[in-house]
Amino acid sequence: MDKPGRKIRSYVRREGRMTAGQKRALEHYWSRYGIDYRAGEIDLDAVFGRPAPKILDIGPGMGDATVAMAQASRENDYLAVETHRPGVGSLLRQAAARKLTNIRVISHDVCEVLAHMLPANSLDGVCIFFPDPWPKKRHHKRRLINHEFLNILKPRLKENARIYISTDWQDYAEQILEVFETHAGYINLAGEGRYSPRPRWRPYTKFESKGRQQDHPVWDCLFACRPG
Repeated sequence: MDKPGRKIRSYVRREGRMTAGQKRALEHYWSRYGIDYRAGEIDLDAVFGRPAPKILDIGPGMGDATVAMAQASRENDYLAVETHRPGVGSLLRQAAARKLTNIRVISHDVCEVLAHMLPANSLDGVCIFFPDPWPKKRHHKRRLINHEFLNILKPRLKENARIYISTDWQDYAEQILEVFETHAGYINLAGEGRYSPRPRWRPYTKFESKGRQQDHPVWDCLFACRPG
């Protein structure tokens, strides 16, 4: 049972076993790619060393998709927020191996990062690929996509910023549509009650490929931030 007044988080720290390569990456590359959490706004252009479209990648897991997007779209800057330390190590290792300069990583709760670190009107896009579905009904309150999250997110979005979400859990996909379509700050670009085609640029992750082998369908959603 959740304790009174305790914030319900959308994740638990499933650290698992960290490989030697992931440990080395954290030790050697955090200073290059990592941003330590602090309760104060950061200047994203200064962090990346240039003005460019800024994409927030929430929960990138082992970082495969983040790295693929950053490599394919070097005109964009990608800020990945991930609490899973082995995943952070994997992302750092891949980014360094490809000598990418358009990735930064924060290892902290994304809601606190949004609330305390990211300035207003600073994000051009958000990617949330396969968020933890918390499949048991009693755990649905832990799902990331809810009105509280959308309220925190909206002020950080530029006008008409895009939000891309993918899931392979049908009831979560239905919940995502409902939450966004009942919030005045967003519009479903596929039309009310409809899912979007899979974006051609969205990389296949190991997680998604494994699901496809088990014939898991995937639901893609595309929303825009309403002006005002």
